[in-house]
Amino acid sequence: MRKPVILCVVGTRPEAIKMAPVVIGLRARDDLSALIVSTGQHRDLVAPQLAHFGLVPDIDLGIAADGRTLAGQLGRLLEALDTCLATALPDLVIGQGDTLSAFAAALSAFYRQIPFAHVEAGLRTDRLDSPFPEEMHRRAIALATRLHFAPTRSAANRLATEGVPADRILITGNSVIDALFHVTARQEPTRAARASFLFTLHRRESVDMADDILAAVGRIALERPDIDVVYPVHPNPAFHDRAHSQLGRIANVRLTQPLDYPDLVAAMAASLFVVTDSGGLQEEAPALGKPVLVLREVSERMEAVESGAALLIGTNGDRIVRETLRLIDCADSRARMAIGGSPYGDGRAGTRIASACARYLGAARDIPIDAFG
Repeated sequence: MRKPVILCVVGTRPEAIKMAPVVIGLRARDDLSALIVSTGQHRDLVAPQLAHFGLVPDIDLGIAADGRTLAGQLGRLLEALDTCLATALPDLVIGQGDTLSAFAAALSAFYRQIPFAHVEAGLRTDRLDSPFPEEMHRRAIALATRLHFAPTRSAANRLATEGVPADRILITGNSVIDALFHVTARQEPTRAARASFLFTLHRRESVDMADDILAAVGRIALERPDIDVVYPVHPNPAFHDRAHSQLGRIANVRLTQPLDYPDLVAAMAASLFVVTDSGGLQEEAPALGKPVLVLREVSERMEAVESGAALLIGTNGDRIVRETLRLIDCADSRARMAIGGSPYGDGRAGTRIASACARYLGAARDIPIDAFG
């Protein structure tokens, strides 16, 4: 008897990390067949992250983000994915998050009338231009989605207010917590030789403010020479070139290449706290007991803010300096934000998603699925 075939589409580094536990959960079942499709959007960053979980892409579409416009990249992705779906004839397509690859996967599946499942469904900022273009992507993806895997209760509630039927929503927790636990279980605790904080900057909407943000980081480093700033620099020239120009000569700013996931987790674990515009780090750092200063005006991940583990500080240079120095100097402030646990998951999202897919496809019936939270 033919097993239902599920295509798991990934295009970027975060998608690879967050999809890996889903693939592992699907492949742990003997009633489903799961294939990984790499679009090639960030090919050089995807394969190494999958490898940490013992996974390799089954299909590589080779559509690189090569400087084309968003519309140009989307057109190429749609054509390649349509051909892939026509050949593989999957019973279900799964995408994660809000990237161009996820949007293209949902749209391609819709055009082929193949059910689509969305991992990390229901995140919203209520500002269509922030984050850009991800907020539009995630709203459009929801329209084409059959199974909505919401990471939290608030995400599920948002989907319900948008008219998604309750039987199409499952609160799974965020699969990035599964990935985090997978890595930490295999790492030895380490202690940094010097106190440090982890800093990252990569979002498209941060480009215009990058000079001010980087200048603020430079001011902090010069004012606190006893504290290291660990900064894995995104390869986007809009960040890479400016980072090396503005911070490259400051002795206690450690500019590195993008870190493999286990190295990033180790850097988080060794840091006093995290300063970032990243959505993923907002989810991961609280699970490690690390406070997060979020370099954004709005966030679709308010659970960490509401729990006290994260603080939205925006992109004003003076406020970045003030809030960062406060956490450096005040252990009590750090302790109050170190909530010890994650509002985003318990490490079982992949299993819940796999069970829900099996039930939906009729591979298994009457599967009890305990929702997260």
